[in-house]
Amino acid sequence: MKPAVAIIGIGEIGGVFARGLLKAGYPVFPVNRGDDIHQAANVFPEPALVLVTVGEADLHPTLDAIPAAWRDRLALIQNELLPADWQAHDLANPTVASIWFEKKKGQDVKVLVPTPVYGPGASILAEALDALGIAWARVSDADRLLFELVRKNLYILTTNICGLRTGGTVQELWSDHEDLARAVFAEILQLESVRTGSQFDADALLHAVLEAFEGDPAHKCMGRSAPARLARALEGAAKYGVAVPTLEAIAREQR
Repeated sequence: MKPAVAIIGIGEIGGVFARGLLKAGYPVFPVNRGDDIHQAANVFPEPALVLVTVGEADLHPTLDAIPAAWRDRLALIQNELLPADWQAHDLANPTVASIWFEKKKGQDVKVLVPTPVYGPGASILAEALDALGIAWARVSDADRLLFELVRKNLYILTTNICGLRTGGTVQELWSDHEDLARAVFAEILQLESVRTGSQFDADALLHAVLEAFEGDPAHKCMGRSAPARLARALEGAAKYGVAVPTLEAIAREQR
């Protein structure tokens, strides 16, 4: 039997990975909201991997609570993720997946583009995704991982924030509101550049985001998390001194 994998947060995405791991032959040890993580680590001290699939707002409290025995076994499955998020907790080299599939309650998985996987536990995540027929791509270096994380952040934040004004689908956003999409994209990219201390190829990132648009043209722009995403982006812009006039105008419209 293959070694077991712990999953912290069995929501829709955690459930997908649990199903894939089980199909691939890995026993799954769930840690649900309200469970004592330290007690779980005492019961199960040496998992092959510990998947963290909690919501964005719960990431840092969860990483604060990770027991010492689990710290070098983490796999982060998270939106709005950047290296600074794990570096803030002195985590040197976690496994990371930037997921590009959607899973909603009562619906099957919908894949937009292959999901990049990176790090020491990437092969386990790949086995789980293979078991479900979900496309993935191995990322071999930290620079490419950063590109992929920023790509996903640009996709989510651009579509969600624009959607607060336009509603509609990603196809309609680009065909009917391209100027707005480009303006929000540029402001988020500037914020991501300052946050990461890196310069990015804007054209390559825009091409990569549009590839994801093509992967699911009917994808709705505005999810229920859109107002919170806009608020976090504005907080980040204020913290780092980044001018975001388009984001601020959209925020004023929501009042």
